[in-house]
Amino acid sequence: MIQSVCILGSTGSIGQSTLDVIARNPEKMQVYALSAFSRIKLLAQQAAQSRAKVVVVPDETALKSFKSAWNSPQPMPEIRLGTEGLKQTAADAAVTTVMAAIVGAACLEPALAAAQAGKRILLANKESLVAAGGLFMQAVRDHGAQLMPIDSEHNAMYQCLPLEAQCSAPTAPYPTIQRLLLTASGGPFRQTDAAALHYVTPAQACNHPNWSMGRKISVDSATMLNKGLEVIEAHWLFAMPAEKIQVVVHPQSIVHSMVEYLDGSILAQLGQPDMRTPIAYGLGYPERIPSGLGLMDLMQLGRLDFSEPDFHRFPCLKLAFDALKSSQAACVALNAANEIAVEYFLNEQIRYTDIAILIAHSIEQIEKNTHDLSHLDAVLDLDEQARQIAKQYANTLRAAH
Repeated sequence: MIQSVCILGSTGSIGQSTLDVIARNPEKMQVYALSAFSRIKLLAQQAAQSRAKVVVVPDETALKSFKSAWNSPQPMPEIRLGTEGLKQTAADAAVTTVMAAIVGAACLEPALAAAQAGKRILLANKESLVAAGGLFMQAVRDHGAQLMPIDSEHNAMYQCLPLEAQCSAPTAPYPTIQRLLLTASGGPFRQTDAAALHYVTPAQACNHPNWSMGRKISVDSATMLNKGLEVIEAHWLFAMPAEKIQVVVHPQSIVHSMVEYLDGSILAQLGQPDMRTPIAYGLGYPERIPSGLGLMDLMQLGRLDFSEPDFHRFPCLKLAFDALKSSQAACVALNAANEIAVEYFLNEQIRYTDIAILIAHSIEQIEKNTHDLSHLDAVLDLDEQARQIAKQYANTLRAAH
């Protein structure tokens, strides 16, 4: 059966790579739906080229922009709006596979809708698990959805698992796994003196040495907050406690992650720093399909380096480990506050070093109260609370400068 794919966030780097892989494998898959938040002209081009049946845009203004950008002789796709449109499309009976690649908490509701509809979910969004890991994984179990991690690190660990351990939503660690080794490039400031980070500019933070990514995820990589979110993700994906997850700085970004077993064996997945590999793995599973990458020249690598992360240089990473060990509410606050902090930093309203300060403050404020996060509305309410706390403190920091 040909897969019918819905790409949530098709104009981002993950979405564009997904379209590339699908175009290389037309006999196995086709595009059914696409969504975008702001790059509406590109969305129209993608929809025309892929012959998408449905597109989702945020509001009436974007709908008008899409219609004016449409210049294809093909029939215009059905246009759906907002969060309800995303949820409806993720659960659409015509969809078999959902690529969840919207950045941030906006992906939470449609990803959960896909799980509740029993879809095959290719998860490239961190926040669905960071903010609502328990709810999301329970929905995957309850509705028989198939969950495939697409982040290169989690996809690497998934590839290193025994076949019988490739469970969509495990409730306990696989018994022979001793440790998960999550690799990190270290970003552009891997060797920068911690004192110099105070003066980092958005352009410097977005200049990743290995990966081509959007501005928000590039800053997250620079602070290593993204690696912290991935630690929380790994906890939920593999039912692994925090003390069995170790972050390893690996600047070459060739070893994407490793799994260590009780007998001392360490299995690693290697590959070029290109997201088409994990995307192709997720789309093709259990088969291997062409991704568009050429052969990797191992002889040119020369060496592979590994080291421990420095929490003084990367305080956001420590905050993430602490949040995971503390509570789900702390994880929600960590993610929400970071989104606000990065937005303020990219707009040059706070300093780079203020990002960790703002996140720590927000977690502290949220954890003053207890929170029942057993349903999605409560998670979304807490997320909004944390954002408001973060905005207020960001404005205080901005005024101080």
